[in-house]
Amino acid sequence: IRDHNDLHTITTPRCPIRDHNNPQVTITTPRCPIGDHNNPQVTITTPRCPIGDHNSMGYANPQQTAAGIHTRLYSRAFIIDDGRRRVVFVTADVGMISQRLRLEVLQALQVKYGDLYSQQNVVLSGTHTHCGPGGYFQYTLFMISSKGFIKASMEPLVDGIVKSIDIAHRNIKPGRIYRSRGELDDSSLNRSPHSYLKNPEEERDRYQWNTDKQVLVLKFTDLDGDGIGMLSWFAVHAVSMNSTNRLVSSDNIGHASYLLEQDKNRGQLPGQGSFVAGFSSSNLGDVSPNTRGPLCMNTGRPCDYLNSSCPVGGTKMCMAFGPGADMFDSTRIIGHNIYRKAKVSTCKPALGHSFAAGTTDGGGDLNFTQGAVEGDPFWDGIRDVLLGEPSNQTQECHQPKPILLSTGEMNWPLPWHPQIVDVQIITIGSVAVVAVPGEMTTMSGRRLREAVRQELQSEGAFRDTEVVIAGLSNVYTHYITTYEEYQVQRYEGASTIYGPHTLSAYLHKYRGLARAIAQDRVSELPLGPQPPFFQENLFNLLPAPTVDRKPENSSFGDVLQQVYPVYRQVRTFTVLSVSQNLARDTTFVTVEIHDNRTDTWEIIHTDASWETRFLWLKGSNQRSNATIEWHIPPSAPSGSYRIRHYGHYKQWAGWQTFITAYQGTSDVFRVSASFYYQ
Repeated sequence: IRDHNDLHTITTPRCPIRDHNNPQVTITTPRCPIGDHNNPQVTITTPRCPIGDHNSMGYANPQQTAAGIHTRLYSRAFIIDDGRRRVVFVTADVGMISQRLRLEVLQALQVKYGDLYSQQNVVLSGTHTHCGPGGYFQYTLFMISSKGFIKASMEPLVDGIVKSIDIAHRNIKPGRIYRSRGELDDSSLNRSPHSYLKNPEEERDRYQWNTDKQVLVLKFTDLDGDGIGMLSWFAVHAVSMNSTNRLVSSDNIGHASYLLEQDKNRGQLPGQGSFVAGFSSSNLGDVSPNTRGPLCMNTGRPCDYLNSSCPVGGTKMCMAFGPGADMFDSTRIIGHNIYRKAKVSTCKPALGHSFAAGTTDGGGDLNFTQGAVEGDPFWDGIRDVLLGEPSNQTQECHQPKPILLSTGEMNWPLPWHPQIVDVQIITIGSVAVVAVPGEMTTMSGRRLREAVRQELQSEGAFRDTEVVIAGLSNVYTHYITTYEEYQVQRYEGASTIYGPHTLSAYLHKYRGLARAIAQDRVSELPLGPQPPFFQENLFNLLPAPTVDRKPENSSFGDVLQQVYPVYRQVRTFTVLSVSQNLARDTTFVTVEIHDNRTDTWEIIHTDASWETRFLWLKGSNQRSNATIEWHIPPSAPSGSYRIRHYGHYKQWAGWQTFITAYQGTSDVFRVSASFYYQ
């Protein structure tokens, strides 16, 4: 589908669509399916399947003959070689892989590659679309249901699968594979729940659902970390397109591949571009995508629970529907759900409306509230005028967050948020310190700790590993919520600046780091892009410091409010002093006790002590005062004390300014258990 400008001719069987008597016609197509020859391991090729009159495979309905195209069918091949063994995994948009199809593919591979690819290391898997060709089986039952053994179906399937393997074989190069997993709700239901309930209760109690909701993703990258492909498994039937459909269609699984490939290969036609997204079937036997469940077509009421039939019309009238308005809409919805879950990507940074609401620990000043999932026309209008409207792509990516500030699209005078983020793990003995560049919520942190622990222990080198999260490390990126928390859009979700899949992206990266540590392959990790070090356009909004002034007939450090002669323990006293706010490499405050034996003063507290408080008040006419408080602890020994204040002031001397040190000292006072002392 993409091999520079070179073209060649291929022959397609039986076109136009519905005329078995018409001769074959010649069309021109690009020579190499998905052929960026620099990208290894993955490729797509278009099987030259007949699109007219053949019987579709899956529903065993002789009336379901093809009469056009809804979507194309593709073969996607992945070759993985760890230096010791090579394996091939192919996911093809067909109902299933027949034994005959596999044998013919293996024979073709034997002719080309000898024993390199054989039944020992080649897996062919069908997506289970029920709207692809039949006729590629050699056993009687299947030949009856698909009108025989049809070479016009078999040959393009074999050619397409082999060609996808050819392209992958020619483009193998070093790369990395990353694993991710998650759960996808609202896209499947058990179509035989009564049967499921017959399984042992203690076995069923181990699982939350009566279908598997897990989505497993393998992401393929080159050594520079650039994504070149993805392979995912999710258990659901590809039957959103029902038995009334007569168009060739890859159904919901194929639509998920289409969406992700279009997303990654921007500006390319379907089937073109270098990124390949393979979605494969899993344990889908009793799993339906028709989430509204089975309904009687003639009444709209639910079908009989046990035998899936209707009072009038029997089983023919019982058909599952949903979630869309029709089968095309349902295919789109389910495919999009699968694609969205498998796509681990982040958005350009943006802050939501609830960010401005603040938290219960400190609310905002304006009329924003937490939990906002809709924008405010007033504030959005002001934003659009002053800063510009967020792009449609960013708004869609951040859903359901209503964007207040689209910081990832704001670059004047400098970018408003980082777009290169550091991730790091260090190990200290059996403790793994995960440096997180932001504020993780409770559940986000739990998921991250568990993910890192699993990877570290997977190779057996780490046992009883303790994983700790060091938050707000290396670079600040606001908050990191779970996908579920993000949907609520409280302050933390609105401040998850990279969108709803931020946590998934971090899990992906930290798993990779932990795996490299466990496998002792840290030296092979790429450093990644370096963050910018801006030299220009940095700005300071604080006014430049001016010279300092003091009242007439006074000096900096003069005590304006002196201490009392005596204080009891557990009391607070205050000293007010003429002050300035400059201090260099020293303390503003000391509390000192007199040592009668040596007649010296010993410092017992500074402004770093819990017991002291230094309050600086900037006054008018460039004058300042300082208040010093000592909260006398019960443990303070009886004796004589004094408070000292240190600072610096700025003054003019001719045309230059100078910084001069000053200090002030309180009167001596006593601390005792009572006011009565000798």
